[in-house]
Amino acid sequence: MTSDLLSRRRFFSKAVAFGAAAVALPRFVLARPVPPSDRITLGFIGLGFQGLSQLRGGPWAEKGGFIGRNDVRVLAVCDVNQERKEAAQQVVNEHYGNQDCAAYHDYRELLGRKDIDAVVIATGDRWHASLSIAASIAAKDIYCEKPHTLTIREAQRVAETMKRYGTIFQAGTQQRSWFEFRFTCELIRNGYIGYVENVTVNVGGPPQWYCSAPAEPEPPWLDWNRWLGPAPWRPYTSKIAPSGWMAFRDYSGGEMTNWGAHMFDLAQWALGMDDSGPIEIFPPDGKSYRALTYKYANGTIMTRGPISKDVQGVRFEGNRGWIEVSRDHLEASPASLLRHRIAPNEIHLHESQNHQTDFLEAVRTRRRPASDAEVAKRSITVCHLGNIAYWLNRPLWWDPEREDFVDEPIASRMLEREATVTD
Repeated sequence: MTSDLLSRRRFFSKAVAFGAAAVALPRFVLARPVPPSDRITLGFIGLGFQGLSQLRGGPWAEKGGFIGRNDVRVLAVCDVNQERKEAAQQVVNEHYGNQDCAAYHDYRELLGRKDIDAVVIATGDRWHASLSIAASIAAKDIYCEKPHTLTIREAQRVAETMKRYGTIFQAGTQQRSWFEFRFTCELIRNGYIGYVENVTVNVGGPPQWYCSAPAEPEPPWLDWNRWLGPAPWRPYTSKIAPSGWMAFRDYSGGEMTNWGAHMFDLAQWALGMDDSGPIEIFPPDGKSYRALTYKYANGTIMTRGPISKDVQGVRFEGNRGWIEVSRDHLEASPASLLRHRIAPNEIHLHESQNHQTDFLEAVRTRRRPASDAEVAKRSITVCHLGNIAYWLNRPLWWDPEREDFVDEPIASRMLEREATVTD
């Protein structure tokens, strides 16, 4: 075993144990509000599909991306994939017509710059929590792509860290900044379909437990050791890098956390559960429960299953009507619900022009953004609870106040990343 690998394993053993991947970073002062007249300076960590979309615009990102805004200046990019790093650097330099954009291989160099106000984290899921904690300690505000953690304990640590350091954190669950989703939630929260009896969330399932693909030569453009980061070491395979990793547990929660981070988040928002969650989780047994099923303390049942359209979306059924919403459609019964306008004296939820603007305004004013770390923690917990129920294949009882399982020591151990480091 090489000294580099031993160093990596010791580093991440401390990061996982203490939730402090930034052990090598100095502690700066708390992030300061940015005056409205000043541009917010950004650094990007992770420049794959999602990172480039946030940088220059793309599917589900604001047209033009962060780089197209007059109130933002991108100063640096970072990626362990040399090709992606250099491509992103070129995009930034061409946009500004100069050669000022710095390109880093080590995220700590980027976080060590005092002239950067905030970072956009768009690496693979396995890195999100460690980088978010490191950025918070370094006094950077954070826009982090979803799912923002690989485990429930990571989500708890991220929320605790953001609160401790006064960090503005926006999870990339941009549906919270889309009108049709907010409108759906406001209709439900104001009782327009009555008591919500059933919720159906249409997303994919859990990932495979491990990747058994044979070893391949490491490509010269990729730092494989750093790419793995907090994940267990294994030989390089093109089955998981630069893409394909989302199918495997060491790197992702699968579609349960990929699309689930959006759709279960919407269900939580509509049900008024941003500070709570379900209390029982049942895997499908083919008899009583033919699909993954959650129960809330108020009696609402939520299942993972198909809705009327074969797309990722959510259907809410109440005793007075129903609403179904996705990125492709919004339907309701009675249909007149969709013509309703929420009155001034009714419940109004967080409204934002778009997710990027909402984040930048929060950086300036220090107010809570649409998807802060507390909200994101509760929503991603629902996704992870579903995966754990699938893997253990038995009913589980969850205490939303304690944020732990009830009398389930094996399930409780699964709240954490599996132990992968031995010195």
